[in-house]
Amino acid sequence: MKERVSREQILSHKLFLQREHESFHLAYERELEFYDAVKNGDFETLQKIMLPLQDSKLGKLSQDSLRNLKYHLIITVALVTRFCIEGGLESETAYTLSDVYIQQIDTCKDKESIYLLHQELVFDFADRMKKLRAVKALSRAVRRVCDYIYDHLHERITLESLAEEAGIHKNYLCVLFKKETGMTIQEYIRKKKIEAAANMLSYADYSPQAISNYFSFSSHSHFIRTFKKYLGLTPSEYRRQHYRRHWKNTN
Repeated sequence: MKERVSREQILSHKLFLQREHESFHLAYERELEFYDAVKNGDFETLQKIMLPLQDSKLGKLSQDSLRNLKYHLIITVALVTRFCIEGGLESETAYTLSDVYIQQIDTCKDKESIYLLHQELVFDFADRMKKLRAVKALSRAVRRVCDYIYDHLHERITLESLAEEAGIHKNYLCVLFKKETGMTIQEYIRKKKIEAAANMLSYADYSPQAISNYFSFSSHSHFIRTFKKYLGLTPSEYRRQHYRRHWKNTN
């Protein structure tokens, strides 16, 4: 009972100080507008309403100013994650991405790195939601093919297996896929393999040769040529420029 009275006294005192110094939490409607903009991949609205994390505008969760910023950014990650799941982002992807960002927050050594990470994670989630909304415009057959490709990137994917997954004739699938995505099926597969390979080169310790084998390229030289065609760098050059750079920036 005494603890409850004490908390009420602290709450009353803090509300008094906030009124005296005109220091208030962000309006609820403004918060909803922000999180809805992320959920909808609405960059135009985000550019207008997104505010940087500012000590003077935040509730005090810690006496230490850096730790206070970290706590608020972790809350932001948690809310963004849940809004995006509500908007259709696959939950395992959302929670894993949330874990990655929270681990990065934990390693931040100064306020500037917190500010940069705040902007990065918000636009990362928003970009994923924007792409997701575009994917939702695809037909059921093409969407199933895209999901199948994503789940089997490390295997040799045949047109027959994709047609079976989509439940339509392979010739019609080729026409439909090109019409809806602007790419042939083989172009789409190569693009997704290169994107996944680039991610592994940035964050994993596997060699370019091992990554080439994992994604079932016909040869390592073919992997190098294809990678350079899409990203303008060889796999080794890409690794030197991007390997865990986000982690290093926050250490």
